[in-house]
Amino acid sequence: MARVTVEDCLMQGPNRYSLVHIVAKRVRQMREGAQYLVYSPKNEDIVIALREIAAGKIRVEEKSEDPDET
Repeated sequence: MARVTVEDCLMQGPNRYSLVHIVAKRVRQMREGAQYLVYSPKNEDIVIALREIAAGKIRVEEKSEDPDET
């Protein structure tokens, strides 16, 4: 896979700020022993997390802020 870009990842998430939180959470999961969802040898966990998001392996769900919805 070629270089991963932020634009590739933004198609999966709402904005750059939420993307940072998603990547950070995924990196913590990988460092605690979670399996990688894409094959990416010789890359750091952050790059692998970005590649997973760009590939659509990580689903991003937006939470509703409406207190009436359950």
